[in-house]
Amino acid sequence: MTQNLTILFDLDGTIINTAPDLMAAHNHVMRKFGYEEKKMSDIKALAGKGAWVMMQRSFKEKINDENLKKNMTKEFIEYYSKNIDTHSKPVNGLIDFLKWAKSKKINMAVCTNKQENLSKDLLVKLDLIKYFDFVAGCDTFDYNKPDARHLTNVVEILEGNLEKTVMVGDSEVDEMAAINAKLPFILVKDGYTGKIPSEIKHDHLIKDYINFDKIIKNYL
Repeated sequence: MTQNLTILFDLDGTIINTAPDLMAAHNHVMRKFGYEEKKMSDIKALAGKGAWVMMQRSFKEKINDENLKKNMTKEFIEYYSKNIDTHSKPVNGLIDFLKWAKSKKINMAVCTNKQENLSKDLLVKLDLIKYFDFVAGCDTFDYNKPDARHLTNVVEILEGNLEKTVMVGDSEVDEMAAINAKLPFILVKDGYTGKIPSEIKHDHLIKDYINFDKIIKNYL
């Protein structure tokens, strides 16, 4: 029997444009605790490694107060969870691609460094959860991207084959996860990273999911 293809997707900046809602939550916390707010371009470069890391990168000086870190992160998650889908939208062409992939019996999963419950909540609210066979967040396992196991464990759960798996992401974190797992990597242009595409090793570069099926057919 021919093994079905598995596609692993990052979430923020890869399949959903979440930057507006991340920025709103980030700046809410900054205002409340007396720190400088950030603009959209800053948020895109800061996102991808979790709430506290994103906020920590915003400060000119490193904050070591563990209680302050805890309170700011809690405030971020509480605000963000209540406003998670206010402005977030699927990347152009995504839904048509997901429908096509499902018709081809392609396994699909989300591997993100966002918390699992927040990831699932967002996917539910945008009516995307039905397309994915598994969602792995930063707290699903004892490890996350760029650790290869964040990807390989999901493939194992789906009873897939690593030789029939591709990773789609928008940052160097996704790149390194794919490299560590020895998977082909498809880079989404203009994602949530401070790097330009030429600085991130990739097998294919896309700006959205229009005609993405033509690339995926190469792996079927």
